[in-house]
Amino acid sequence: MSILICKNAINEGPGTIEDFLKDKGIAYYIAELSQREEILRADDFDALILMGGPMSVNDYNVYPYLAIEEELVKEFLVQDKKILGICLGAQIMAKALGAEVYRGRTGEIGWHAIELTGEGLRDNLMGRLALHPSVKDFWRRFTVFHWHEETFDIPEGAVRLASSELYPNQAFKYGDKAYAFQFHIEVNKAIIDEWFSAAGGSKNESMDIHRLKKETEKLYKEYYGRAKQFYDSFFNGHKA
Repeated sequence: MSILICKNAINEGPGTIEDFLKDKGIAYYIAELSQREEILRADDFDALILMGGPMSVNDYNVYPYLAIEEELVKEFLVQDKKILGICLGAQIMAKALGAEVYRGRTGEIGWHAIELTGEGLRDNLMGRLALHPSVKDFWRRFTVFHWHEETFDIPEGAVRLASSELYPNQAFKYGDKAYAFQFHIEVNKAIIDEWFSAAGGSKNESMDIHRLKKETEKLYKEYYGRAKQFYDSFFNGHKA
C-alpha cells in the first residue's frame, strides 16, 4: 500500500496520520502543494489524504492546486480507491462532488463535541472513532478538535455521519471508501501548540489560549487513541 498526502499549508501536516503510517510500515508520499510541488499520478497510489489549510476551497484562482486536488478526488473515486479529507480537504471533496462550500455563521475553534447521525452509528469506521480507547464503551457524542470558519453541503449520493451544535455537517461518506471530516482528526500536540502560538501572536482576543491548552492536556490522550482506532480500520481495509 502507498499513500499520497496532499499538504495545502506548511503548518498543516499529517500529524498522527504520519505517525500511524510510520509505525505500521505503510509507504507514503507528502506533496507540499503550497511550495509548488507537482502531484504524482493517482495510478501510483492506493489512497489519497487531503490536509487542511487556511484558504477557502473557492480561492482556486489564487491557489490553482486546489482545482488539481478536486480532479484527484474524482480520479481516486473512479479507481475505487480510499480517500480521507480533513477540514479544507473535506471541503475539496464536497466541491469535487458538486456540493456548495461557504462561510459558516461563526468560527468553530478548539475542543467541541460532535454527535453521530443514524448513518454514523451504523458505520463501522465511525464506530472505531466513537469507541473509547481505554474504557471500550461506545460514545454517540464525543469531543474532537476543530479549527475552521467554512462549511459544506452534503453532496448528492453521500451520507452525513456526524454533526455539531454550530455546524450540522461535520462528516460524510461517499461510497464505501471516501470519508470527509470537517474536524481535525490528525492533530498532535506539536501542531496544536503551533496553532495556539500563532493565534496568540496575532492577539486574537476572542480565543482563550490558556483554557484551550488546559483542555488539550485533558483530552488529547483519549483523542489520539480514537484516531488510531479509525486509522487502523481505514488503512487496513476493514469494510465500512
